[in-house]
Formats: sequence, structure tokens, C-alpha cells
Amino acid sequence: MTEQDNSPFSDAERANRHGAGCDPAKRNQIMVGAKRAFMERGFDAAGVNDICQIAGISKSTLYVYFDSKEDLFEAIIEQERDRLFLGMAEILQSGDTPEKVLFQFGTKIAEIICSPEVVQAQRIIIGIADRMPELGARFFSGGAMRAQVDLTNYLKRKVATGHLAISDIPLAAAQFIELSIAPLWKPRLFGKMSTLPSDHDIEISVSSAVAMFVAAYGNGTT
Repeated sequence: MTEQDNSPFSDAERANRHGAGCDPAKRNQIMVGAKRAFMERGFDAAGVNDICQIAGISKSTLYVYFDSKEDLFEAIIEQERDRLFLGMAEILQSGDTPEKVLFQFGTKIAEIICSPEVVQAQRIIIGIADRMPELGARFFSGGAMRAQVDLTNYLKRKVATGHLAISDIPLAAAQFIELSIAPLWKPRLFGKMSTLPSDHDIEISVSSAVAMFVAAYGNGTT
């Protein structure tokens, strides 16, 4: 068993102990310390002892709030994802033209995907995906697929109102997201681009994506 799986409590004991883990401040303290440990050392190298030391807690306290290191890591990812995606739904509910909405959405996606937090999280997930494919799948479903589903629903509405003409809407949603980040994401992920892309670079990338998208799927009424 790896350290992250080595919780000292049975399932029944965990259920009882989690009832005590109701202090939001303590939970946040654990997550802040764990995030620092994961970002500085990576998932594998950041042991439970390291996390507890950085967070200033005991192992027993950690296991009151989280079942395992994986559980803690997923909680951090979910928290960061919710923070980063704040406001995305409002963009897609706007009454602006599809060009404007897509530009705003693509810009937000590019900023999120290229952010230091997301790039580091992606690197961590890629490094453990072979051993923990379920974790990788959940990371993808909660992030990339979340954005794609939201965009798919928006595009369905625009197709229904005659603003766009798209036969395979989920495919089109995926295409637009990839187009928006095409020249930015991989250089960030692999370290070729060590700093955040400038607003100008993002604008160029997303504007091109919108132009290509509308040329392929617009019907002249956008």
C-alpha cells in the first residue's frame, strides 16, 4: 500500500470520525497546506507527513476531514476549479452576439488553462494517470468536459434560434476550446512558455478561433 492509501481507520471508523470534521477553518487550513505541498513537491513526493507538517496539523486531524491523500488532492482540485470557473455561466447567458460571447468564453478558458495553478495540476495528473486512471478521468470530467458541456448547451441554443448551423454540436464545442488555446496551452504545459501569455497573445489566439468558428458554422445571421 502506498502512503496515500494507508489511512489508519476502517470505513465505519471514518464515517464516525468525519462527523467531527465540521470546522470550515480547519478544513481550509489542511487544504491550504496540502496545496502548497502538492504544488512544491508533486503528488507522489508530497507525503502525508509533509502535508501535516506544512498545514500544522496531526495525522489524526487530517483523517477526520479526508479519507486519503487522493481524497484531499481531489478536494483541492474541486475547490480551485470552482474558483477559476466562477462567472463562466454568466458569460454563456449573455444576450450578446455569438461572436462576442465566444470571444469572452474563449478568453476566460485560455486564462484558466494557462494559469500556473492549472498547468501545475495538469502536470501532476499526467504524471500519475497511468497508476490512477480514475483520478485522471475525474479531473478531466470536472474541468475540460465541464467547459465543453457548458459550451455545447450554449451552442444548442444558438442553433435552435438560427444563429449558427452545426450538425455535431459537442464536436464543435470541443473544436472551439482547442482552437482558443492552440498556440498557448502546450508551450505552457511543457515549459516552453514560462510565464503567463499576455492579454495581447490571448486576444490574437481567441479572435482567430472565433473567426474560424464563425466561418465554419455561421449562417450569416450572427
